[in-house]
Amino acid sequence: MGILVGIVTESASGETRVAMVPGALSVLNRTGTEFLMETGAGAAAGFPDSEYAEKGVKIAASREEVFAAAAVVLQVRSPGANPDAGGADLALMRSGHVVIGLGEPLTALDAARVLAQRGVSFLSMELMPRITRAQSMDVLSSMATIAGYKAVLIAADSLPRMFPMLMTAAGTVSPARVLVLGAGVAGLQAIATARRLGAVVSGYDIRAEVKEQIESLGARFVVLGIDAGDAQDRGGYAKAMGEDFYRKQRELLGNVLAEQQVVITTAAVPGKKAPVLITREMAEKMAPGSVIVDIAAERGGNCELTSPGATVEHWGVRILGPVNLPSTIPYHASQMYAKNIATFLKYLIKDGKVMLNREDEIVRETLVTHGGEVVHPRVLEVANAVQS
Repeated sequence: MGILVGIVTESASGETRVAMVPGALSVLNRTGTEFLMETGAGAAAGFPDSEYAEKGVKIAASREEVFAAAAVVLQVRSPGANPDAGGADLALMRSGHVVIGLGEPLTALDAARVLAQRGVSFLSMELMPRITRAQSMDVLSSMATIAGYKAVLIAADSLPRMFPMLMTAAGTVSPARVLVLGAGVAGLQAIATARRLGAVVSGYDIRAEVKEQIESLGARFVVLGIDAGDAQDRGGYAKAMGEDFYRKQRELLGNVLAEQQVVITTAAVPGKKAPVLITREMAEKMAPGSVIVDIAAERGGNCELTSPGATVEHWGVRILGPVNLPSTIPYHASQMYAKNIATFLKYLIKDGKVMLNREDEIVRETLVTHGGEVVHPRVLEVANAVQS
C-alpha cells in the first residue's frame, strides 16, 4: 500500500472550499498515493462523492476515520486558520501526521505550539516561497486572483451606477471611475476585471516596478511623487513602510480618491496588520453613492472605517469589508487550491514516501512544526518577540 492521503470537510464557519478536487488527482499519478475522503467533503464546492469515487477515492464513514487512517491530511483551513472549530481536529492529529493547509502560522502561534506538541509535521501553504520552482504551488496568488475578481463584482453590484460608458437613445451614460490600491495579484486581477466591465481604471502601488503591469492592463498608473525607496521584498511583496510614509501617502491620495466612484483596496503585508491607506476624512471626500471594497478587511483593513464581514455607510459612502472571498466562488477556488497542493505533495514524495528535506528551500520555508518542535525561523522569531 502507498501513502494514504486524507481529505476532510472544512469545518470553519463559511468555508465552502475543499482541499482536493477529482480533476487534480491525476497530478499524483505514479506516486503510490491513495486517497480516503470524508463523506461530502467536496459537496459545498460542487464536487459530489461520486466524482471522487470514479477516480478511485475511498469514502470514509466519518472524519475520525480519515484522521485515524491517513498518513497525510490535506486541508484548506488547518487549525491555526480555523480558531473556532480547529481544536477538534487537533485532538484527532497524532505524532507522525503530515498536515498540509493554510494555518496563519505568523499569527496563530498557540495552534503552532499544539501541532508541535502532538508531533505533527505541519506545512503551511501561505509560506510558500515566491521562487520560480514554487510558482505552481503558490496558493496565495491563486486565491488572490479570485479575491480581486470578486471584489470588482461586489463593487459593481453595490454601485448605484453602471460601469461601462453607454450610448443610448436616452443619452450617454458616462463610465464609472475605479481606483485600485495595491498592484499585487489581487490588485492586477481587479484592474483587469474592472476594465473588462468598461470602467475607467487607475492603479496605485508604492512599488514603481509595477507601473508597466498596471498600464499593460489599460489602466492609468497614479504617481504621488513620494520616494518609497526599495519597497519590494525578495518575494515580490510590498514591504511594510513607516508611519511617516503612510501619512504622506494618505495626504496625497485624498485628492485622487475624491475623483473616484469605486475604490478597491488590496494592500496586505504577510503576517502583519494591513496598512491604513484611507482615513475617515479621505472617505468623506468621496461623492455620496461611492463604494469602497476593502479586500484587506481580514487583516484589519486598508480603510479606517472598515468592519470585517460588514457594510458600513458613512456620509453616503459604502465601505464593504468582505472576508474569505475565495469561498464565494468555491468551485474554481477549490480547483486552483487543489492543483497547488497536489503539485506540492508530489514534490515532497520521493520513492513512495513523504520526504521533508529541510535543506530544500521550498520545504524549509513552509515547514512550521516537525519532530515535536516549532522549526520555522520566522514563526520562532514572532513567538520570541511576543514572549519578550
